[in-house]
Amino acid sequence: MLIKTSRREWLRSAAYGVGGFAVSGMMPGGGWFGVPEANAAATFVDPLTPKQPHFPAKVKSVIWVHLDGAPSTLDLYDYKPELERLAGQDIPASFLEGIKTSTQGGVGKLFASKRSWKQYGQSGAWFSDLLPNLGQHADKLTFVKSSVTVGATHDISILKLNTGDLSPGRPSLGAWVAYALGSANPDLPPYVVLYGGQREPRAGSVNWSSGFLPAVYQGTAFRPGAQPILHQAPPELIGLQQQRESLDLLHQLNDIRSASRPQDSELAARTNSYDLAYRMEATAPEAVDLSKETEATKALYGLDDEATRDMGTVLLRARRLVERNVRFVHVVSGPIAGLGQGDDANWDAHRQLERNHGAHARAIDKPIAGLLADLQARGLLDDTLIVWTSEFGRTPYGQSGDGRDHNPWGYTQWLAGGGLKHGITYGRTDELGLKTVENPVDTYDLHATVLQLLGLDHLKTIYLRAGRAERPTVVYGKVVNDILA
Repeated sequence: MLIKTSRREWLRSAAYGVGGFAVSGMMPGGGWFGVPEANAAATFVDPLTPKQPHFPAKVKSVIWVHLDGAPSTLDLYDYKPELERLAGQDIPASFLEGIKTSTQGGVGKLFASKRSWKQYGQSGAWFSDLLPNLGQHADKLTFVKSSVTVGATHDISILKLNTGDLSPGRPSLGAWVAYALGSANPDLPPYVVLYGGQREPRAGSVNWSSGFLPAVYQGTAFRPGAQPILHQAPPELIGLQQQRESLDLLHQLNDIRSASRPQDSELAARTNSYDLAYRMEATAPEAVDLSKETEATKALYGLDDEATRDMGTVLLRARRLVERNVRFVHVVSGPIAGLGQGDDANWDAHRQLERNHGAHARAIDKPIAGLLADLQARGLLDDTLIVWTSEFGRTPYGQSGDGRDHNPWGYTQWLAGGGLKHGITYGRTDELGLKTVENPVDTYDLHATVLQLLGLDHLKTIYLRAGRAERPTVVYGKVVNDILA
């Protein structure tokens, strides 16, 4: 489903969110509760005002990279010699105990792709030949090879990945971060979504929704191209000065109205949102304008190669946004033209895994390696957390002869950046890579760990709704302390 966020829609949402926040602050029990520097003011309070975390943060920003379609981590970095040895045979029944496999494609023979493997860095981490550039940064990575989730269909598991829940309605992780910490740049949204390709990802904005939080905390999707927000640019015949004068007049009229109704915070909220939108007309395009980047930087991200240009552009924009103190940048990989229709164009390799993963790995390997190198060179890597994630993994048994099915029982994610032990692996799957057998890490655990690195206690980050204390991790989740420095 294609959902476009226009400037007008963003403006309305922001105004609603600002006003909604202010109103909730006047309600018994409404507004902030349990978050840092609790403040339930009856008058207008900008909900994007920076807030102090619960404890000193290890990182300032997060780049959350979602590989849409779920790559086979068995073919990227979870090397399984036993899978290669048993390829072509039925999976031993003992490996299937305790799980209910998908019936769509059945359980095929164990399948080994045509990979060659190599160890990189002092950590000796394994990478397949699909990721030679990322392998050069092995010692910067923190692998979690015991990831588990719920559900085995994309839309449900993507929702779980981003919001923790299986049904729409809960805030995304980025929205919780914006709510708890506010904005570190008053001219840009604290939570920005970037995506590969020309269309918004599947299921769209529900995955960066603010849920029951005020709408001002939702993610703002930046479109490809020079104007990242739809209809953001002023009408052709209206100059910035003329627009500024109009806003100033509106401001004066609103001030006169507000003087007679000092308790009406809605008007102040709306005026504030107009000013923010005006500022964003200049700052948002500049934030994603790559024309001033050096040719060397563009080449580092692969912008000089058609195969890597799309994801290179997205990840270079992500770096520019964290450089401008955007709190949470949510990146979604895009489809590749020519690989198929619908899910086939993403990482969803139920068939032709060799062709699918070859194209997708080529599209992102150099850009993600470039991002790590660039952040380090600019002194930003220690202040940034990069999370490489997917809705689930893929099975060691085959499907359609040359593909793999969905696997929510055991797969790999990795993190990089500040506050982590680098060059380590946490948890593991069984000898075939089907199930987690040590230190399972659920989505809620990952969310709790990300919040911890931002200085937030996931159990104390609370929004009071209808008398219920809502938390990002509900009543679940534990910080994965073993991977923290």
